[in-house]
Amino acid sequence: MENKKLSNILTLGFALFAMFFGAGNLLLPPLIGVLVGEDYFIAMIAFGLTGILLPFTGILSVTFSGDSFNDLGDRVNKYIAPILGTIIMICIGPLIAIPRTAATTFEVGIKPFFPTLNPLYGSLIFFAITFILAIRPSKVVDVIGNYLTPVLLVLLALLIVVGILHPTADFMPSEMSLLESFSKGFIEGYQTLDVLASVIFAGIIITAAKDKGYTDIKSKSNVVITSGLLSTICLLFVYGGLIYLGATSGVTGSGMSRSELLIKIARDTLGDYGLVAISLCMAFACLTTSIALTSAVGTFFGKLTNGKLSYTVLVTLCTLISFGLSIKGVDDIINFAYPPLAFVYPITITLVIYIVFFGKLVKSKLPYVLALIASTIIGLLNLLKVVDLLDEKTLESLNNNIPFFEYDLGWIIPSALGFIFGLIYTKFQPK
Repeated sequence: MENKKLSNILTLGFALFAMFFGAGNLLLPPLIGVLVGEDYFIAMIAFGLTGILLPFTGILSVTFSGDSFNDLGDRVNKYIAPILGTIIMICIGPLIAIPRTAATTFEVGIKPFFPTLNPLYGSLIFFAITFILAIRPSKVVDVIGNYLTPVLLVLLALLIVVGILHPTADFMPSEMSLLESFSKGFIEGYQTLDVLASVIFAGIIITAAKDKGYTDIKSKSNVVITSGLLSTICLLFVYGGLIYLGATSGVTGSGMSRSELLIKIARDTLGDYGLVAISLCMAFACLTTSIALTSAVGTFFGKLTNGKLSYTVLVTLCTLISFGLSIKGVDDIINFAYPPLAFVYPITITLVIYIVFFGKLVKSKLPYVLALIASTIIGLLNLLKVVDLLDEKTLESLNNNIPFFEYDLGWIIPSALGFIFGLIYTKFQPK
């Protein structure tokens, strides 16, 4: 019995790791290492907060609330789940994350071997495989956890261990302050999209756990949380290793594209075999994420429309839209992604954090609603800042009057004040 439970935890944990570890997760850490140089450890901690700890907190928030993101949203307001869920699914689905997986696979996994190949053909093959494996949702977790992830982890471990034992160069002096290095790592963690994905992936993992026989609350929570911890450990090793490889790559500045930097590190570390290894890593990482996200999109919008749009139809639409957008380059997709993420991330993080830390203590919905309203306002201001719709005077005023706003962390204090005000108001209201 214990062996079966361990096997199930390994399957679910590896599947969750692979769902999280997609295109951005492989491309972003090395560039962070290049930019922060000798301050790589502080950047590693910051990136770990948004790229590892917060996604795990997202898994906890759904597990503590029920079986899906809808249960999490209902803890605050019945309209939260459909509205915020739709925004999240569009971002982590066909608008940003899924197209990015295909574009990254082409630039890192295919283009170095076939430099004249049209990206259209690479994306066509990628999404054909995604569609075939995502069309049967009951098999998604087992296929990813049992077959694809072990290969991915072995290849990544080989690259990282060799790179740490035989670094290409010494650490470069950082041109950033410690606070700037921390902010860089923290904000780049947004680009992984993992906090957004975590509240959706949690539902997939919980469903898979229940299918394996863990139906009561205690056993289900135990298996899901343990699987989440396993995925967290794997992510910590991989992210830390990739940031270290970037910091010791000998590259200075940010003139090199993310894909070119990753290819250079792989070649410098493992020679020609490194190119093959990183190509396979990218293919497996992006495929696992693309399959999971496509399945999640089909499941979410199927429930949202009460079955009026079938899972098959939604998966087909998601695949076609993602295919069309994937023709753009990786850097273009990442740059395009930042404005919507600057808006939705503060809202999602606020929801996740306050439910996890106060969900069992504070039952009233008002504190959570006020915290989310505050984060939504800051998210809108972030959006206006990112798209350059704020004049210099207004931007300076916001930087001076909202703590941490200049570092894109302005939601922290307003959301806390909103939550505290809601608590005080609720406490002094008559029963």
